[in-house]
Amino acid sequence: MAARNRLPPWHDQIRLTNGREILIRPVRPDDAEPLRAGFGLLGPEEIRQRFLDRMPELSAEMANRLTRPDPKTEFALVAAEPLPPGEALVGGVARVAVVPGTRDGEFTILVSRYIAGLGAGRQLMRRLVRWAKGKKLERLVGDVLEDNQPMLALADSLGFRRETSDTPGAVRVVLDL
Repeated sequence: MAARNRLPPWHDQIRLTNGREILIRPVRPDDAEPLRAGFGLLGPEEIRQRFLDRMPELSAEMANRLTRPDPKTEFALVAAEPLPPGEALVGGVARVAVVPGTRDGEFTILVSRYIAGLGAGRQLMRRLVRWAKGKKLERLVGDVLEDNQPMLALADSLGFRRETSDTPGAVRVVLDL
């Protein structure tokens, strides 16, 4: 049996196109400090594309919130080194949250430039879609900055359509589930 078969649910060790191995797994509270530390490695443009704004740091409060999703309405994954939580460098984060009062899930993804373009974003998005379908959601939606061509291309390749966003300078991408 392959090692992959022995991993807990929602854990997948994958090989990126450059040969590097990463572990995609649910986020854990132990990831808060590595997320904060990794935030400092992000460039200003990476931060702007993910948060639709500039942020000097990831606060302890925000890191704690990101690493403690409500299992009934939220799902969050990290793409990290295959090391124990709290020790692993986190290179990507993906999250989906049920929009209150709807059957929509709103997603966000951040993949650092160190693993961008190597397939991690696609792997993370596929898992968000799988979770949303398991929750019987009708749509997966997200706002993407117009100049974030890699994310728009990924969304297009996965069957998302583009709509007008309420956020200036952004495009809403929508996948009917």
